[in-house]
Amino acid sequence: MVFRKPPDGGWGWVIVVVSFFTQFLCYGSPLAVGVLYLEWLDAFGEGKGKTAWVGSLANGIGLLASPVCSVCVSSFGARPVAIFSGFMVAGGLMMSSFAPNIYFLYVSYGIVVGLGCGLLYTATVTITCQYFDKRRGLALGLISTGSSVGLFIYAALQRELIELYGLDGCLLIVGALSLNILACGSLMRPLESTSSPPPEKMFVDKVPDQYFVYHEKEKTVEENISILEKGYIDEKCVNNVPDCKQDSILNKNTLSSINVNEKDTYKKKVVEQTNFCKQLAKRKWQLYLTYWKETMVLFKNKVFSALFVAILLFDIGGFPPSLLMEDVARSANISEDDYYMPLISIIGIMTTVGKLILGILADFKWVNTLYLYVTTLLMTGVALFAIPFAKSYLTLAMLSGILGFLTGNWSIFPYVTTKTVGIEKLTHAYGILMFFAGLGNSLGPPIVGWFYDWTQEYNTAFYFSGSCVLLGGFLLLLAALPCWNACTNQSSKLPPNTYSYKVASNA
Repeated sequence: MVFRKPPDGGWGWVIVVVSFFTQFLCYGSPLAVGVLYLEWLDAFGEGKGKTAWVGSLANGIGLLASPVCSVCVSSFGARPVAIFSGFMVAGGLMMSSFAPNIYFLYVSYGIVVGLGCGLLYTATVTITCQYFDKRRGLALGLISTGSSVGLFIYAALQRELIELYGLDGCLLIVGALSLNILACGSLMRPLESTSSPPPEKMFVDKVPDQYFVYHEKEKTVEENISILEKGYIDEKCVNNVPDCKQDSILNKNTLSSINVNEKDTYKKKVVEQTNFCKQLAKRKWQLYLTYWKETMVLFKNKVFSALFVAILLFDIGGFPPSLLMEDVARSANISEDDYYMPLISIIGIMTTVGKLILGILADFKWVNTLYLYVTTLLMTGVALFAIPFAKSYLTLAMLSGILGFLTGNWSIFPYVTTKTVGIEKLTHAYGILMFFAGLGNSLGPPIVGWFYDWTQEYNTAFYFSGSCVLLGGFLLLLAALPCWNACTNQSSKLPPNTYSYKVASNA
């Protein structure tokens, strides 16, 4: 498929709208799972660390499977993947309403819903990047606010549905709402080249390998038959010279009968199919080797290597507040009468604001998006260190707003990735980075929950979380420093098709 130049408008704005609603519908419940988390704690009576696995899997499994999701989107396109994933998300949510224990939720809510969300996220980001170039930061910021708006609305919606219909009814209704993803996915029209080659040329380009393989194999079989027949004639001539001419005449008739013999035709087809399968397997193996070679080339870029460490540590430390902040408030003995708004809703609305503002900033030429991303990491680490000192609803609400705003750096992460490795390697590199992000999402909340089960307080857990985020931010800052780039460039050259951040950002 050949893509034309991104239009930066037109149908691209329709893509932005449907991608916004897709992320709103699929991520609303998993991101607001903190409301369900409290209900599952009371319903199943398991520990905080064990119960936190449900929400962490839902938000992490899709990212862990990002390389697979990227391959699916590249192979089948964003529209088929989005429609299929809509069924997964809706089905997983509805199945969760019948969960008899926490282990059932690991599969239905954690794996099924999480994998569907991962496929939808990759589809929406990929197709948006294809439609936008100059306004890519704004477009990515707009679609990524869908998940944040979903967090804000679904936090209050799920709480209200639980009070009216119970936990099971809430999950059934939320699952039914997710079916609207099918309508959004159907509008994700692929951006294809209008100047496609003529049908005859396309057909010739698609079948030459098979065509020549077939005739090459047919020729080989004929030659083998001729050699066998020639050997048979020579042997007869040596043993019985007078019968040589007679055998030659008989052999011509035999050869004619062999050419029309069904048995030989079947053997030809077997040989053809066998050789074709061997060549196909060889091609697949070459593609596999090429994939891993390209992956190794990416990791030779020090900025990319630091980026995957930073995103891993950021998600280990930065994701737990969005899942556990409600329980943090309950553990601090804050009365429900003091609640003006759920803390998760505050995180959601401020994440929306953060994604929009950071996305707009990323479009300014004078803004270095990598340094902007590093700044959000360092500030997030400081905010996590402050959570243990918050003993009132007001201070927790302020910290929730700050953390929510800084979590909006997700809108510029695809932008940073594109500037680091180039648009042609975005799908490959982004899938790898999202794998590590998913690993962090999956491990973060259970680790914080285990710290609480061990110490019966959250202070140690959030000190650990803040340290992880600060470490990731400092490592990425060190890799991006101009002086470090100069020293590295003097000692070694980058491999082919690999871009340092400085070079890519000036392109």
